Amino acid sequence: MSILDAIKKGVLDQFSSSVTVEMILISVAVAFVVSLFIVFVYKKTFSGVVYNKSTVLTIVIISMVTAMVIRTINSNLSLSLGMVGALSIVRFRTAIKEPVDTAFLFWAITAGIMSGAGLYLISVVGSLFLGLLYYVLYLADVKAKSQYLLVVAYREEAISGVENIIGSIAKKKLKSKSLSDRGLVELTYEIEYDPSVDEAMNRLQKTEGVRNVNLVTYTNEYGL
Repeated sequence: MSILDAIKKGVLDQFSSSVTVEMILISVAVAFVVSLFIVFVYKKTFSGVVYNKSTVLTIVIISMVTAMVIRTINSNLSLSLGMVGALSIVRFRTAIKEPVDTAFLFWAITAGIMSGAGLYLISVVGSLFLGLLYYVLYLADVKAKSQYLLVVAYREEAISGVENIIGSIAKKKLKSKSLSDRGLVELTYEIEYDPSVDEAMNRLQKTEGVRNVNLVTYTNEYGL
């Protein structure tokens, strides 16, 4: 047997197994269970502005479809080549606003590939391990970087009192300052919340000339 025949035989042997309905159902079921765990982690760690239900449905369906495709093309060389050709002409133009959503979609695709390839244990254990690590990192990041915006609107005559009260807040950073033609000043500070912030807000509210005091939570997308 020549080297070319040996390579050909080795490649064809990889696609010699047949596909049954039972095998496809098991792969899709495992992918479905793993995708539910991925969705659970996604919901627990979601920190975006607007929760999008379609992202959750996409995670589930893309994992199952990937498992079905991999299980099918794993049995036939011609099917695998045809699928590669078909997928190469598909263009996905949906914009993903949150970078984390891309990671979760890729996680779902990876779980689907492993389930379709018959690596059920690796798919389940690997996803559990990744989910646990990600959740631990998420909790550590939330505790370390819980940031708020303190917005204070006041008249110019109250500037000295406002500056003295804000100066009592330990960790703060001025983000913006605006002046209106009506003599109103609006300051926006980035702060880390602690009990002293409540006391400072009460003092600001009682200060003569202060119009509004607001505390808003936000996510700093740029890590600044």
